[in-house]
Amino acid sequence: MEGLMMQQPLLVASLLQHAERHHGTQEIVSRRVEGDIHRYQYRDLARRARRLANALAGLGIAPGERVGTLAWNGYRHLELYFAASGSGAVLHTLNPRLHVEQLAYIIEHAEDRVIFFDLSFLALIQSVAPHVKSPKVFVAMTDREHMPHAHGLPIPLLCHEDLIDLHSDVFEWPALDENTASSLCYTSGTTARPKGVLYSHRSTVLHTYAAALPDSLNCAARDVILPVVPMFHVNAWGLPYIAAMVGAKLVLPGPALDGKSLYELIEAEQVTVSAGVPTVWQGLLAHVEGMAGAFSSMRRTIIGGAPCPTAMTAAFQERHRVDVLHAWGMTELSPVGTVCSFRSHQLSLSTEERYAVQAKQGRPVFGIDMKITGADGEELAWDNAAAGDLLVRGHWVTRHYFRSDEPALQEGWFPTGDVARIDADGFMQITDRSKDVIKSGGEWISSTEIENVAYLHPEVTSAVCIAARHPKWDERPLLLVVKKPDSTLAADELLGFFDNKVAKWCKPDAVVFVETVPLGATGKVLKNQLRDQFSNYYLTGS
Repeated sequence: MEGLMMQQPLLVASLLQHAERHHGTQEIVSRRVEGDIHRYQYRDLARRARRLANALAGLGIAPGERVGTLAWNGYRHLELYFAASGSGAVLHTLNPRLHVEQLAYIIEHAEDRVIFFDLSFLALIQSVAPHVKSPKVFVAMTDREHMPHAHGLPIPLLCHEDLIDLHSDVFEWPALDENTASSLCYTSGTTARPKGVLYSHRSTVLHTYAAALPDSLNCAARDVILPVVPMFHVNAWGLPYIAAMVGAKLVLPGPALDGKSLYELIEAEQVTVSAGVPTVWQGLLAHVEGMAGAFSSMRRTIIGGAPCPTAMTAAFQERHRVDVLHAWGMTELSPVGTVCSFRSHQLSLSTEERYAVQAKQGRPVFGIDMKITGADGEELAWDNAAAGDLLVRGHWVTRHYFRSDEPALQEGWFPTGDVARIDADGFMQITDRSKDVIKSGGEWISSTEIENVAYLHPEVTSAVCIAARHPKWDERPLLLVVKKPDSTLAADELLGFFDNKVAKWCKPDAVVFVETVPLGATGKVLKNQLRDQFSNYYLTGS
């Protein structure tokens, strides 16, 4: 017998319709590229998104065609999130931190029909434009007063605010099939060509439901949410959609992501929850501690994109009373896969034991399943000891890359490329990327565990462990460290710090102090570049 319940498609536009109807007066605050602060409400967002949907139709954007964006976190970008997807087009967020050649490849591969961009990316657009043929028009996300005059682009340049003003706010969001494509994100492509991941309306709304849950990102109407993670990086981890779903105040930081700018915005807008990668939080913590400051409102931070060092967790929680939610995900997972939210019995653990739990990436929310497998493909035990290849499946996991013949799944599971352990409580911990595992004398050494210990030293700013070739052991761990300013830390002292913290055979053989470590487009350390530079260190001494 069939069920007797209503059938309504899960559509991105429904999130905006809900926010307009039930949270219409809730505020959205943006720091603009032009330098000022912009404020409006969800009902204003909805009205302008409908105008923009009409503008896209006026530009000839047909259902399924890609609308590219090259923009920071701001209200105009947010309008495109809903106008493009809601009207049946595909929102394609472009990462401005990629090289010109990569951007050109992605734009052409996606066949973007139009590209909206923030003024700070005009020079990048000018560099990319000669190498692409698919866009028919560019749109500067500004008003007439700030429009660039001599733009030197081979195709028309339009003004975002002109498009808004020229069109009516009367627009009926179409009743799309919920399996229709809604948005497109490309992997960062640090070791190969970037690959497109095409999300559907259904997968996006289901991901929004799950990510907002109390044991996930725990978002509510009373929250003030600041997504520091860029809107061009896997849709800001879904936070713009979550804010609309729950009716939370949304604060968008624009291009100013330094510690001082973020702290001032957090305090001025009384932000309660934020989200970003560890490298950004290093800058925020350094600023707050340098000025002997405190957080008056922020009580929770979501950290992902790279493993969160225990030292960072301790700094937030012990010195600033800000709880840390360690999370893990991938572009292919929309991106949320696991969140490290305590179970009740873990609350009574000692501080040291709780930190050991928080160092893990956590447990899956409903909608995601996972397993680890050995070299023979057989599933391994959840005993917190066996480490194997991490595979996942679920409602918002990609099953095929966009316009690619490369299979994405292995017998119905997505291979993440991560090596992980899972404990008896179902908490997963990444021990390495499969390509970053150090294989020394037949034993596997986790570079992540070495880095986490190094971060505990008070004079270490950044730490990266790589495999370096060794004449006897095949590979040995080499630790690359950025010291804090004016530090006199010596290599022998830091190596001694590892005593009784890791097994002797896991301890690095050497430390190399460097000025900086290279970061990729999403804030992750580019270990491949460091391996290219230092992989022969034990063979040549340099």
